[in-house]
Amino acid sequence: MVKRMMIALAVSAALCQAAQAAPLVVGFSQIGSESGWRSAETKVSKMEAEKRGITFKIADAQQKQENQIKAVRSFISQGVDAIFIAPVVATGWTPVLQEAKEAKIPVFLLDRMIEVNDPSLYTAAVASDSVYEGKVAGQWLAKEVGDKECNVVELQGTVGSSVAINRKKGFADGISENGKVKIVRSQSGDFTRSKGKEVMESFIKAEQNGKNICAVYAHNDDMAIGAIQAIKEAGLKPGSQIKVVSIDGVPDIFKAMMNGEANATVELTPNMAGPAFDALIAWKKDGTVPKKFIQTDSRLLLQDTAKQEFESKKSLGY
Repeated sequence: MVKRMMIALAVSAALCQAAQAAPLVVGFSQIGSESGWRSAETKVSKMEAEKRGITFKIADAQQKQENQIKAVRSFISQGVDAIFIAPVVATGWTPVLQEAKEAKIPVFLLDRMIEVNDPSLYTAAVASDSVYEGKVAGQWLAKEVGDKECNVVELQGTVGSSVAINRKKGFADGISENGKVKIVRSQSGDFTRSKGKEVMESFIKAEQNGKNICAVYAHNDDMAIGAIQAIKEAGLKPGSQIKVVSIDGVPDIFKAMMNGEANATVELTPNMAGPAFDALIAWKKDGTVPKKFIQTDSRLLLQDTAKQEFESKKSLGY
């Protein structure tokens, strides 16, 4: 009898140790691959998971919130250890996050924020200060043009996304320091290169074939690259006749800078998952996280360091 009890205890201890040694399983509802930055975020997230021995399941939402909600519910049913979400839009998350909370699965937001009445529906968020990013871009342009009248066209990100709302607000704050800089047209390019080109073409036609445009501000680099293509096809010179400032810091924008076709970008690191994984590990230990909002750095990058930045980003596998 004693021997059987000892065997049972040994088996129980072995099972307990095996459970403790099992890798964490994290489900990630990614927006999609609409931009070079987004693809880089996915790649870096996989690398960061591998470093920590975490099993990482990614669901591509193809820029649709309904796909994200389905993915989150699937992760809940699978009983994952945590759920990461890069939310395509800011609203509409309460019901599914309530389901995750009831299942005792922590939720971490990456890159973008959401609007909920109950902040406890997510454990922590890792993101940049997107208002600050827009403000840095606006301040750079306001200083760059000086006393010159400057009509700006703005390529906004996805309608309803927190980052588009914030980058618009920040840029408006930044250019307010120079009363001669004003936004004359603003429309969503949905964070994609093709849509950015299409919208920029319409801006050029509407503003005296581009002669009335001093600068284009794009909420991300991919839309800026599309805008550069449209400017060139219109027979104008991006970077000189029409200044180009954007946000993200992907390799192609540095190539454009090296060619004198873009002027400035505000870097957004694609490593949002690394700090989120660390916060998750801390939460697993004692049920707390270091911070509710974990802010990443943002840097203004100009043409003089474009070659160095391009080589650095390529070395990281962008």
